Amino acid sequence: MTRVLDSRLDPAIAARLKRDADGLVCAVAQQRGTGEVLMVAWMDDEALHRTLTTRRATYWSRSREEYWVKGESSGHAQAVHEVRLDCDGDAVVVVVDQTGPACHTGTRTCFDADVLLAPADAQPSGPVR
Repeated sequence: MTRVLDSRLDPAIAARLKRDADGLVCAVAQQRGTGEVLMVAWMDDEALHRTLTTRRATYWSRSREEYWVKGESSGHAQAVHEVRLDCDGDAVVVVVDQTGPACHTGTRTCFDADVLLAPADAQPSGPVR
């Protein structure tokens, strides 16, 4: 699938986006209700448009160079409840209800494996890498 260059994204929203050199903005998926950060992916204007109009999280895969709807093949879908643009326009938060694991490794979140700095009052669980 080729990238859509003439997106139907609302021009007022498109004008607020600050894209990287590849035309992408960072998209942070967050669990509705708990605020748990599930994953980070990338969106271009068309992926954002599809997400806003279908309420199904749609991203641009940099490695496969195609659009993907989260859960379309795995069943681990993200029902979108809210999308927020940050103050600089270079990132969005996609508030979702996650079905199944969010991470491609099969874990609930992509951020549970490598704790680089634990809370000061937490007991160490093993050697620091």
